[in-house]
Amino acid sequence: MKIIPLRDYILIEPIKEEEKTKSGILLPETAEKERPEQGRVIAVGSGRKTDEGKIIPLDVKQGQLVLFTKYGPNEIKHEDKEYLIAKEEDILAILE
Repeated sequence: MKIIPLRDYILIEPIKEEEKTKSGILLPETAEKERPEQGRVIAVGSGRKTDEGKIIPLDVKQGQLVLFTKYGPNEIKHEDKEYLIAKEEDILAILE
């Protein structure tokens, strides 16, 4: 089964932060960690619809690395993999 976002929603695979502190200590998986703020765009919706019915395409494209708001996207789990679904307004920047 494939996830296809609707309208101005974006499917993101979060990039986990390093499992190591700056001083080199490895953190166990059970350690409390911050929610990721970077991810790779897996799929995008068709775009935002204006009041006149015109579709405005999204600025982000599949495969791009993005920076997003920490608590904006919704977490989902699909086929034992974790993803985030965010609105385009939750995307802060495209990372190059």
